[in-house]
Amino acid sequence: MRRWQEQLPALQRRLAVPQTSLQLCLLGMLGGLIAALLIILFRLAIVGIQGFFLQHSDDFSSISAEYRWLLPLIGATLIGLIALATGYKHYRLGIPFVIHRIKTAYGIMPFRNTLNQFFGGILALASGFSVGREGPSVHLGAYGASTVGRYLQLPYNSVRILAGCGIAAAIAASFNTPLAAMIFVMEVVLREYRIHVFIPVMLASVVGAMATQLVFGHDKELAALEIISLSVWHFPYLVLCGVVIGAFAWLFNRNLMRMLQWFKNWPLLLRLALAGVITAAVGYVIPHAMGAETGAIQFAIDSPTAVHLLLLLLAGKMILTLCAIGLGVPGGIIGPIFGMGVVLGTILAIVPAVLVDNTSNSGTYAVLGMAGLMAATLHAPLAALVAVMELAANQQIVLPAMLVIVTAYVTTVQFFNNKSIFMTQLDFMQLPYKLSPADDVLQKVGVLAVLTQDYQLLADPDEHSVRQVLAQLQPPQQLLIKRHEGDSVQFYTAQYDVSLSFSGDSSIQYATVKGLSHQATMAEVLHELEDRREGLVYIYQQEPTEPIGIIRWDQLRALLIKQNNLI
Repeated sequence: MRRWQEQLPALQRRLAVPQTSLQLCLLGMLGGLIAALLIILFRLAIVGIQGFFLQHSDDFSSISAEYRWLLPLIGATLIGLIALATGYKHYRLGIPFVIHRIKTAYGIMPFRNTLNQFFGGILALASGFSVGREGPSVHLGAYGASTVGRYLQLPYNSVRILAGCGIAAAIAASFNTPLAAMIFVMEVVLREYRIHVFIPVMLASVVGAMATQLVFGHDKELAALEIISLSVWHFPYLVLCGVVIGAFAWLFNRNLMRMLQWFKNWPLLLRLALAGVITAAVGYVIPHAMGAETGAIQFAIDSPTAVHLLLLLLAGKMILTLCAIGLGVPGGIIGPIFGMGVVLGTILAIVPAVLVDNTSNSGTYAVLGMAGLMAATLHAPLAALVAVMELAANQQIVLPAMLVIVTAYVTTVQFFNNKSIFMTQLDFMQLPYKLSPADDVLQKVGVLAVLTQDYQLLADPDEHSVRQVLAQLQPPQQLLIKRHEGDSVQFYTAQYDVSLSFSGDSSIQYATVKGLSHQATMAEVLHELEDRREGLVYIYQQEPTEPIGIIRWDQLRALLIKQNNLI
């Protein structure tokens, strides 16, 4: 134990530097394993609860209608009780909240929010609400992996990377899609592509997929869909399909934001009760619309030509998803998007099926609908393409998927001005997620990578001692003064001031020096020094009264210039 404690400072200093390292890769894999175990426990809890009343997991058509409507009402009541027990202020959940924490708190997730997400997500999914398991998965993954960094007191720049590793592992463990999980983290959550981040996230994603395969096997959710190669004459029609999907994505996003706006002032318990009532009513008539996506996908597979029933299912799924997410039910949005996309794609396959009297293309169109809707709704075209490749386990889908994804994305952005649903939700909740160029760079560098020990420390000195030390200092060496002021300790820096000496006053100028934890990044240093654009901060390890080094303004300025950022 003592040897580990001796090696820990070296590890902290190594991870403060934004470079690929074996240590970070190993920690990313450990964080990914913890995240995967949380997701496996989460999924097993859902399957276990549903096993008491469903013949097949997430298939709510297998329970009689006279009991089915009770499930969402019971679920809403229990979710409300959990929210009441943990505190309503800890009820901000889902991927938008995780993105906010990644940008503003280095991915550190509050414990009570995590409790709400874990137990609330289990109840929501088990009781038939139209939400996805990826929302809780992302939250739990970030919490599990970032806990490793907090326990080891690692620099916050590396804690942020570990949070990304946990998210990738969690998504991989949820859907058995390691490549799509990695791309999703880089494209949607972290919103950057840097090699020192990419490598540990990739390894964590692999760990997550391996863990879930050991428990749940290698099955893919879309493997039951028959995917065949489309001839070239389908491609003009695929462009039209992309336009329709892009318009549908805009319609969905717009109505979700309307739901959030209409009911934002309602008490949480009342919103949950309304979501339970609507889900019970619609689920009584359209059971395949309940749950995440399995029921809708299975119906599209079994009834690819029942146009009126597919349209009814699409409308029901959209209503239930809008009500669940818009009224605050804990859960994600990607699972329902998968279900709606598959149903929409199956409906669009009716036109070529009528022309050639052949329904064999319905599976292919179903997958294309899912890919296009995910890309247009989330603004994640690359993640959508990779996800559909992995879930479908068929390479023949790549070319038509690229065409549909591009068309749907361009349509929804240019002609409907549709923004990412996550960014729109963040703006609505007034949660900051944008960083200045300087902060974006400096958050990636820990203070331990820059600090210097080129200073002298004096404790409660008199002015004569200060003058003696100042006379001997060689720039850029600094004088740091520690003074006990009552029960507190304050640090100052001292230097000669020529203007004061001319007036006959003391020629020594004292300035207060702020302290920062060794876990801080250079972004926090900028926030302390940017107003004066001079001076320094001191860094402490455990006790704020015991400095381990200093960082000067000129060091910060040199780092910004090196990264080609304006000060």
